[in-house]
Amino acid sequence: MKKLLFSMMVLLVLFNSCSRQSQNYVTLFGTAQGTTYNIIYEHSDKLNLKSEIDSILLQFDKSMSVWDSTSVISKVNNNDSSVILDSYFIDVFNKAMEVSAVTDGKFDITIAPLVNAFGFGPSKRTAIDSALVDSLIQFVGYKKINIVNNKIVKDNPNITIDCNALAQGKSVDIICEFLSSKGCKNFLVEIGGEVRTVGENSSGNAWNVGVDKPVEDADIVDRQLQVILKISNLAIATSGNYRKFYEENGIKFSHSFDPTTGYPIRSNLLSASILAKDCMTADAYATACMIVGLEKSKQLLAANPNLEGYLIFVNEKGEFEVYYTKGVEDLIVEIK
Repeated sequence: MKKLLFSMMVLLVLFNSCSRQSQNYVTLFGTAQGTTYNIIYEHSDKLNLKSEIDSILLQFDKSMSVWDSTSVISKVNNNDSSVILDSYFIDVFNKAMEVSAVTDGKFDITIAPLVNAFGFGPSKRTAIDSALVDSLIQFVGYKKINIVNNKIVKDNPNITIDCNALAQGKSVDIICEFLSSKGCKNFLVEIGGEVRTVGENSSGNAWNVGVDKPVEDADIVDRQLQVILKISNLAIATSGNYRKFYEENGIKFSHSFDPTTGYPIRSNLLSASILAKDCMTADAYATACMIVGLEKSKQLLAANPNLEGYLIFVNEKGEFEVYYTKGVEDLIVEIK
């Protein structure tokens, strides 16, 4: 769903060494959802599951991609009364509503009209002024849309949704479920920078995942790591505004929106990396943190024992600083 090839905010670090287990590990690379994926799994028969994985990801796109005019979400947005909601859509929608309630509506998938107007969706960017924002914000509000009897019910037909803030995390979870069904007990799935791990790597250790230093305009070659974490049976997702943005008339517009104002957020929080048991949850809360800002992110993490966080922000001196929860302390392998 994310259309930038290098939109990933978490850079994978793979330390594969020769070991007694390495001969049973399979590494797959591919493209999906406008980005790339890297998947490593152990299988006793070294089965190549790429074609099946590609098929699953394509099926997921047919549910959740706003870039596909025939997808379930596109039909919902176009008020197609014949659309049948599938389990992918329902799971993503319900998680979005959960996070919206916890964040008092700051996380909101009905932000789609504004996302499109500002040029971060499938529609062409519109000339922005306060009148346009005022006209669109009336269609924003997570309480204005519901699922009733497996059908979407909207307060207004002009309400549209964009689930990119958590759908990619869901796609990671789906592939993890598939690998488990194939008997895989050790694997790592990364799609567009969102990562989930199960078990251990080929060296018999926890998987090592690096979090990017939030440097603007760094390409895939120049990217620097802020920290390396060892994670097992956990997911990590990172959201940040230092890559996906544009400037116009000297004003920087980020892809994270405040649904209460209708405008992209401005914050000293540069990136939020969230760890959770599943990647959809990590993905959603990473975006939520970027919207609510540094202090409220700390409160959000403190109130949710199932989440851990690593936040990078700019202090009053213009210097990078980090804040991380206690659970992250034991996961740090190396600070760059």
